[in-house]
Amino acid sequence: MAKNEIMVTAIENGTVIDHIPTEKTYEVASLLHLQELTTPVTIGCNYRSKKIGRKGIIKVADKFFTDEEISRLSVLAPNVVLNIIKDYEVVEKKTVITPDDIKGIVKCNNPKCITNNEPMDTLFHVVDKENGILKCHYCEKEQDINKVELV
Repeated sequence: MAKNEIMVTAIENGTVIDHIPTEKTYEVASLLHLQELTTPVTIGCNYRSKKIGRKGIIKVADKFFTDEEISRLSVLAPNVVLNIIKDYEVVEKKTVITPDDIKGIVKCNNPKCITNNEPMDTLFHVVDKENGILKCHYCEKEQDINKVELV
């Protein structure tokens, strides 16, 4: 092993979240409530990445994320890669992509929107995936996915 390689323990079963933008690594950990788990969690930041320059990586032993958790993740850090590990082998790789509709995850930034004044789920249509533009289903206000507040 080269001297500049970092040794991180392999996990037997669980999920490795890779290609996280470095500045979002701890937000991803918080969003997924990793601090509440009782299984080992390894969080790494500022690793070199050919794809994005610098990246974060999170290894979570004995945890497989639900579709709802993955949807939330897609808003905060689209294009991360989930590696599903079973018996120390990657059995599946999933690139997290922002869905066409985002329900109950993001808060509308229009204070007059009905979703901010009535007890109901928000609903956004992703009108421009490349630039991360969301449009509220109810008030039609557009928002930048990088500046949204999660519910």
